[in-house]
Amino acid sequence: MEHSMLKNLQEKTGKSLEEWVSIVRTTRLSKHKEIIEYLKSEHGFTYGFANLVAHKARGSDAGSVENVQDLIDAQYSGAKAHLRPVYDAVIAMIKTFGEDVEIAPKKSYVSLRRKKQFALIQPSTKDRVDVGINNKEANTTPRLELSGSFNQMVSHRVRISAISDVDDELKSWLHQAYLSS
Repeated sequence: MEHSMLKNLQEKTGKSLEEWVSIVRTTRLSKHKEIIEYLKSEHGFTYGFANLVAHKARGSDAGSVENVQDLIDAQYSGAKAHLRPVYDAVIAMIKTFGEDVEIAPKKSYVSLRRKKQFALIQPSTKDRVDVGINNKEANTTPRLELSGSFNQMVSHRVRISAISDVDDELKSWLHQAYLSS
């Protein structure tokens, strides 16, 4: 997927990823969201391309680190260390869907992809993991809420505070998103 995006980036903008990373670095912007907004407003990027360049410029994606496990370990360290079993349970659930699931860690979350991203897992607070689900057809419930400002790459969010929240209901929502990706 990234290879295709990189090829399309060059075709659509006339510049390579390396050139865009250099441009971003000259701005001295350091926050992911600031970089995305800059690329969208100043260069007409779509969110997907801006997100890709922002990750590369910040070195915050799996392709920019030597050991991707370090990204996950860092997410679940310190005050969030006790949330690691929740993450592990969600990953174990996802792996039952098929061999084609790609687990792609970023600096602050883990993207779950098939042909496209269908979900993400993020330790949002010291007491909660948010599971973002990309399924615009899903009806909201008290538990399955619209993502709002949580993350633009998903349509819904489920807040998980305990391992018991990793249940059949969550599995059903994730599986629907997986099948439609």
